[in-house]
Amino acid sequence: MAAVKELLRAEGNGTLSFGDYTLAAKTKKDNYEFEGDIYKVKTFSEITKLEKNGMFVYESVPGSAVENFRETDREVSFEVSARTDVQFTLELEPESEYEVFIDGDSAGKMSTNLSGKLSVSVELTADKSAQITVKKC
Repeated sequence: MAAVKELLRAEGNGTLSFGDYTLAAKTKKDNYEFEGDIYKVKTFSEITKLEKNGMFVYESVPGSAVENFRETDREVSFEVSARTDVQFTLELEPESEYEVFIDGDSAGKMSTNLSGKLSVSVELTADKSAQITVKKC
């Protein structure tokens, strides 16, 4: 998967794609309107962060590229790629249980903390991607 050179873009299937882990310096794009919400992305080789209406949505360390990001009240799904293994954090419902799937295989059930954060580490070989699905139990 290639980095998202536009930094943030709407896809024809109603999803968002964002992030460019190939950048050496922190770059951002803000005030991007999508389906009535305002998005902001900050991205480079060390971190990628997405906000919606000023609120945290996604963050990865190191930086990543995310394609086809879709979020509903019961599920979040996207494809993530990076140069190396990546840890991402999602903002979900506080103190709730979710099942995480990586490339269709269950990685187990995990609970969010009081602030609704869920962190997952994914092993990636160089410049490879993984399909992530997080479903509320």
